[in-house]
Amino acid sequence: MARATVTLPQDLLNELLSLVDAKSKTEAVITAVKDEIRLRRAARIKGMAGKMEFTAAAEELRHGDPRLG
Repeated sequence: MARATVTLPQDLLNELLSLVDAKSKTEAVITAVKDEIRLRRAARIKGMAGKMEFTAAAEELRHGDPRLG
């Protein structure tokens, strides 16, 4: 695990602690960072909507895998 020193405004940190119901400042920051990463990944996936083309039919995707027997 990496260590980092971060200076945050006290009111922002207090709000974060109450919003995520964290037991420590570290837990609150880790939760906030994970949430931000999750939200940005979801936004990236949503941004791909309509940009990918599937050439296989749904039935083929469901039952066409030879590994399944």
